[in-house]
Amino acid sequence: MASAKDDLGQRRMIAATSSAVHAAINASDVVSGIRSGQRSAGESHGHALELLKKSGADGVALAKDLSRLVALKPKAEYDPADIAPGTARQAVEWADRCVEIALRVLASRTQANGSATAANR
Repeated sequence: MASAKDDLGQRRMIAATSSAVHAAINASDVVSGIRSGQRSAGESHGHALELLKKSGADGVALAKDLSRLVALKPKAEYDPADIAPGTARQAVEWADRCVEIALRVLASRTQANGSATAANR
């Protein structure tokens, strides 16, 4: 996510968008991994979206932005044309929301594990 924000600040729109897409994909792995014990390992991002939709409200929220970002992936990674600054900014915002959700889910898991460990002592 830091790379996406840096690229955006440096007006590297293709790199910012690509980094945003990958940050969101990684965030989806965190949420689906914690909530369902699974993560998508296939080439199709459709599987990741399905896992997220089964991962509670956080997964559903993340799936909405991930879906938008995955639609930008081919343009960011394979099309030599530049990406409009507004599109790159939006991609970074969507990815930032995805990462925030993943961090929140991870923090809640860490807190729950800490409470369980303390209770077992």
